[in-house]
Order: sequence, then C-alpha cells, then structure tokens
Amino acid sequence: MMRIALIITTYNRADALAAVLDGCLAQTDANFEVMIADDGSAQETADLVVSYQARAPFTIQHIWHEDAGFRAAAIRNRALAATSADYIVFVDGDCVMPPDFIVSHRNLAESGWFLSGNRLMLTPEFTEKVLHEKLPIHLWKTRDWLRARWCGQIERVLPLIRVPGMNWLRKRLPERWQGAKTCNLSAWRGDLLRVNGLDESYTGWGLEDSDLVIRLLRAGIYNKSARFSVPVFHLWHPLNDRSNLEENRRRLNEALSATHLRALAGVDQYL
Repeated sequence: MMRIALIITTYNRADALAAVLDGCLAQTDANFEVMIADDGSAQETADLVVSYQARAPFTIQHIWHEDAGFRAAAIRNRALAATSADYIVFVDGDCVMPPDFIVSHRNLAESGWFLSGNRLMLTPEFTEKVLHEKLPIHLWKTRDWLRARWCGQIERVLPLIRVPGMNWLRKRLPERWQGAKTCNLSAWRGDLLRVNGLDESYTGWGLEDSDLVIRLLRAGIYNKSARFSVPVFHLWHPLNDRSNLEENRRRLNEALSATHLRALAGVDQYL
C-alpha cells in the first residue's frame, strides 16, 4: 500500500495544532505518518506533540528548527527529507481535517499529477469558540456546518460539497498554478525531490508554495483538483508579517519566466 506522510507546519499555536491532531486521530485511514514541521515553537508545542505521540495509532515525528523568522519552506524541506513515504500531503497547523481526508487524498493520487484542495474559513469569533470549548468540528456533519453558516460563523459552505467521481473535470485546468496552496496540497515524494522541494530563497511569508507548483508544472507534473472531495477547516489567525511580500512577488515573477526545475535552496541540503 502507498505510504503517506502528512506534513503539518506549525509555529507557537499549540491549541490549533491540538485541534488538527484530533482530526488526525479520527481519520478513517490510519495508514499514514505525521511529520510536525515546527518553525521554531517554544516548549508548549513539544509537550503537546509528546502527548499525542503516546496515544496515536500512527507515527508522529517532531521536526524542529530554531526560530529565525518565518521559514516555512525550510521546515517543510526538513520534514520532507526526514520521511521515506511514497506520497506527501501538506497542511497547515491551523487547518482541521475531516475523517476522510487521508483516504480521499489516497484515492485521488495519480502518477504525473499533484492534488490541490480547498479550505473553509472560520471567523475569528468562531475560531476562538472552537478552540476554547474544544468543539470537535472535524466530526461535524453537513447540518452542523449549515447552522454555522446561518449564524455567520463561516464564510461559505461551497467547499463542503462532496462530488464523487468527475475525474475528467478535476483535470480540466492541468497547468493552473493559481490557488494551489500548501495548506492543502499533496504530491509524490519523488516528484517533490525531482524539483528539490520548496525554495528557501523566499524569505518571510508568501508565494513559496506558488513557486513549488510552478516548478512541478514545468517538470510535467500537473494540477489535479481535489475540490469537492478534500476540504480543510481553516481556523482564523491574524495576518502574518508581509513585509517581504513584494520581494517574494518579484522573485515569483522571475520564476514564471524562467526555465529551471529545481529550487535554488531546496531539500537536497538535508538529504
């Protein structure tokens, strides 16, 4: 059976990470490992991970590096280097998964393609309620989400709609890079290594995942939509520091007109 690694990025938000790991424990397919890609969190996160390691039916590894600013690309690369799984699923540490998340990624995985999923955004007030009261939103049914929408606790219900099959429609925009984000994206590990993972030349928040997708496309690995099959429930958080966004946007524009496949500073330094 295809071996799957779930790479979860986190940074000093143990309560949100606990909600995400509760979603992991509820997966109908427990044949996967979890890699906590920790971008320099304090001891609280390490203690939380130990508590889940003690009761999870799957392996949980804690991959940590020193806090030196936003370095999501680097910590994801470290996690990618630390697993030998066949297939990699990326999510963020504030994105809670429904119980069929892993099995849906497994069923949709296909040679020559990566999967891009979507997310359902929670409001700030509802996020606080979910975390404070430890609401098991990963187990909620459609009626619960419809009630939340009626109460203004979520922005829309469209990402929750499940449409089986429609493989032809999923491949309708194979070269689309816009909208594919590592809060819900999966790919074969061999394909990720071929393009040398994420490019750590991007500093601070923003667009390093777009760069990865562009290089995957250039390598002949195409975008297969996982919408209406693998949503995540995104807990609200304040905007990250975007002071480097313009520089990252300039770098991405250069990448769009370039021809290279491999990240300039990528996963190979950890292999």
